[in-house]
Amino acid sequence: MAMIKEETAEPLITRSWFRFKALLGKLRSDVVELGSKVKELGQEDSRRVIHSFKVGLAIALVSQIYYFEPLYEGFGVAAMWAVLTVVVIFEFTVGATLGKGINRGIATFLAGALGVGAHRLAGFPGERFEPILLGLSVFLVAAVVTFLRFFPKMKARYDYGLMIFILTFSLICVSGYQDDEVLDMAHRRLSTILIGGTVAVLVCISICPVWAGGDLNTLLVSNLEKLADFLDEKANEYTGFGAQYFNIVGRGQPKDLQAYKSVLNSKNTEESLVNFAKWEPRHGQFRYRHPWEQYLKIGGLTRQCANIIDALNAYLSCSNDQTAHEIRAKIQEPCTKISSESSHALKELALAMKTMTRPSTANSPIVNAGVAAQDLKSLLKTGLWLPETDLLELIPTTTVASLLLDVVTCSEKIAESVNELASIANFKNTGRRLSKQETLRLSPPIQEHHYLSTTAE
Repeated sequence: MAMIKEETAEPLITRSWFRFKALLGKLRSDVVELGSKVKELGQEDSRRVIHSFKVGLAIALVSQIYYFEPLYEGFGVAAMWAVLTVVVIFEFTVGATLGKGINRGIATFLAGALGVGAHRLAGFPGERFEPILLGLSVFLVAAVVTFLRFFPKMKARYDYGLMIFILTFSLICVSGYQDDEVLDMAHRRLSTILIGGTVAVLVCISICPVWAGGDLNTLLVSNLEKLADFLDEKANEYTGFGAQYFNIVGRGQPKDLQAYKSVLNSKNTEESLVNFAKWEPRHGQFRYRHPWEQYLKIGGLTRQCANIIDALNAYLSCSNDQTAHEIRAKIQEPCTKISSESSHALKELALAMKTMTRPSTANSPIVNAGVAAQDLKSLLKTGLWLPETDLLELIPTTTVASLLLDVVTCSEKIAESVNELASIANFKNTGRRLSKQETLRLSPPIQEHHYLSTTAE
């Protein structure tokens, strides 16, 4: 009987050991995978690592209120509001941090003053009516301010401040009912919030600041580059849309033409960066009251062009179709010319925005693209097809030609908007036209970020 038990226990121990080894192996692989993801995340944008250290430093500084007895005696448990303020307002960019900090400071001050006033007024009729009046004031203020949050302009810039206003007013009215020192409580809370906000803003600005305005400018430059790369037809290399559609063999390797798709979903990021940039002080070449709204206009036109390019990309699958091959061959030259010159124009506009210089107007590739577009229109109007040709078979080719004409029109609108931005923002005048080699000397595309801001108290 004992031998049977030993034989039964031995396989059980063996199975348990193998399971334990498998668990250790899985745990080891999970740790390695986590480490590789952390490394990849930091390498994509080293500013994330710096931002993490900045947040830790700011929280460590304001937490000293708890550790030093004289400071703690002055503020008491209200010192926690300083730590909480740093946690909720410290964002990735200076503009986002400043916006939240100013919203929180002003909202706390106004709500605190109004709360103290409401508490004093509610006490005049007597203790019997005081809770009723306080409850009524909380209801009215919360309802009115909540309705204000539905206004688009208020929601875009002051939504966080309105939320903090409701929170602070309600806390002052509710907690002040059981605490006679309501004025002292409001003063301590406002003081600690101001300390926390000041520390967060100073650390954010003084240590490797990340400017939302600079990121917005770089994002638009990157988007223009992606559109230009889709259309690019470098001399004798033929790697862009025209070469792949018309099956032109060149020296260069066909490139991946899908990078433009990220431009289609950039609207929310651009709007967030514009809202953050409006809070930022003058820095670098970005002056006070910089025309940030013009960037939204350029971004909208860029997405419009990206939508046209997205439609063009759908016709790449038709490039091997031999239908109407002769017609396609006749429009090949103006189409590739449009593609090449539009790419050159977009790269020149991207470089002008990157260096914040006025784009050239003399012998602009936009003009060359327009001339090629007129040639293409003339070919289409003269009738390239034979009488016996089935018109339905020509639809893909004529649609591609029409979309390329739309690309030229959209590129002209983008150039007009960039010139308008250069005029309003007083971009530097280089005094000469940028060469084609200079427009090709662009930096690698930036790593895009999601600028999400928390609103939790």
